[in-house]
Amino acid sequence: MSHLLRVALVAVLALLAGCVVAPYPGTYPSGASTPPSFDRSWDAALGAASDVGIQVTRADRAAGRISGIKAGAAVTIELQPQADNTLKLSFDAPASQETNPSLGERWAGAYNRRMGR
Repeated sequence: MSHLLRVALVAVLALLAGCVVAPYPGTYPSGASTPPSFDRSWDAALGAASDVGIQVTRADRAAGRISGIKAGAAVTIELQPQADNTLKLSFDAPASQETNPSLGERWAGAYNRRMGR
C-alpha cells in the first residue's frame, strides 16, 4: 500500500469515527404523561379541603369553584381547565391566620397526597 493510500484511509476512518451519534445525556420520558382528569382533581380538592378542616359551604363542579370556611376565614378553591389540557388550581384564604405551614400549604399537601404525588 502506498503512503498516500494509507493517509487517505486514516483520514476517512477519522471522519467516520466523528459521525457517531451519542445518546442525549439526561433522562427520557418513559411514556406520554396524561394530565389528571377534572373529576379526579375535583374529588381530590374536595377531600383535601375536608382533610385540613375546611367546612365546605358550596361546591359548584360546573363552575369549578369550592367555597368554604375555616376558623371564620372564607376559603375559595378554583379548578380551571386550560387550553393545553391541564388544570389551573387556585387556593385563596386571605383572612386565614394559620401560619407555619399556612392553610394553603396544608391544603396543597393534602391535595398532592390525594393525587398520589
